[in-house]
Amino acid sequence: MEKRNFIPLIILLAISILGAFIPNVPTQIVTEGINSGDTAWLLVSAALVLLMTPGLAYFYGGMVNNKNVISTMLQSFIAMGVISVLWVVIGFSLAFGDDIGGFIGNPMTHFMFKGVLDGPVWGTIPFALFAMFQMKFAVITPALVTGSMAERVNFRSYVLFIILFCIFIYSPLAHMTWHADGILFKMGVLDFAGGTVVHMSAGWAALAGALYLKRRKSLLEDHVLPPANIPFVLLGTGLLWFGWFGFNAGSALSASPLAVSAFATTNTAAGAAGLSWVLFDVARGKKVSALGFCIGAVVGLVAITPAAGFVTVPASLFIGTIAAVISNYVAHLRTRSTLDDTLDVFPCHGVGGMVGMLMTGVFATSGVNSLVTDQGLAFGETTLFINHVIALVGVSVFAFGGSLLLLKITDLILPLRVSESDEKAGLDVSQHDEFLVEA
Repeated sequence: MEKRNFIPLIILLAISILGAFIPNVPTQIVTEGINSGDTAWLLVSAALVLLMTPGLAYFYGGMVNNKNVISTMLQSFIAMGVISVLWVVIGFSLAFGDDIGGFIGNPMTHFMFKGVLDGPVWGTIPFALFAMFQMKFAVITPALVTGSMAERVNFRSYVLFIILFCIFIYSPLAHMTWHADGILFKMGVLDFAGGTVVHMSAGWAALAGALYLKRRKSLLEDHVLPPANIPFVLLGTGLLWFGWFGFNAGSALSASPLAVSAFATTNTAAGAAGLSWVLFDVARGKKVSALGFCIGAVVGLVAITPAAGFVTVPASLFIGTIAAVISNYVAHLRTRSTLDDTLDVFPCHGVGGMVGMLMTGVFATSGVNSLVTDQGLAFGETTLFINHVIALVGVSVFAFGGSLLLLKITDLILPLRVSESDEKAGLDVSQHDEFLVEA
């Protein structure tokens, strides 16, 4: 039996009781200016983005050993519960509330979703739909980090960390990048669907987590087990690829030609990157692998995310191909180092996100999106690219340094790493008293 702990339940009950006493009943439901087609597309897109988190669970779950499949998958699923509640309470307000210094939103602006159901139309969709669409991005971001700490992180500590991460890393980055008064937005930094906010933040947090937790005991003893289930990885890749159309094309916030363009660049970059990864492996004397194509495709999806609605389809070919080669090489260097980023989250999401951010500064054009005021480097202008380089450095320092600090704080409250015996037994049994039945 585990030691009884009533504190998490009491916190959830307190939040729920608060919801009963502060129902924030809308004074009116705004309908004027709402486009039914755009609304329908964003409802579908929000569902597609949420589907990516179970997809990530299968993607990660298939790559760990068979003693840690359930625990790894649950880390993604639990984020759907934890971040969904947190987003309603203060997360959305921190990201999109009234500006405080260009860095963060006022937590009281939309506390407990105040003024969201009866908020003004966001473009041509209900304000509440925009809030729910953005929630799905907030859900998957901390789940991405889990791959770097897999097979050795304490589950309860992980839950505390993702709460802190959402409040102090994700929400400020979302505000800085996507709020009209955000410091990065005012700089002219372009991030169509989250290359900076989602993938760079998760990638740098993953690097911090891998460094802080240090190497797995199995790695030190040269007893690393093979991936538990490659078909799970294939299934997860399919779900991620499918859901990413909502992620990127949905970020047009309308059923429009821009959404179609983002849809096309997303698929093209993913295909090119999957091929690029395995062909780069072949050039290095390795065989074409299912795992390689899946990882490459996801890298392409990551890299095109910030650029999806700003670049042409041919440019997305280049972005996907180059991002996969660079991430593949960084992952190869990682394997030769002492860094134990279990599932190569930093090489794939961190490096992929940075490549995508820079490529947006190279290929963004007003011919695709009229919001591009400064053309990319490929069109003879330098302002956008320079701003993206500056933002890349600033975001990297903030995300890595902030995550490292949050990991330390979490570790002081709840030990982050499981005991050696629990790690040896596997997190499925030691953390959840569950296990896979051998066929």
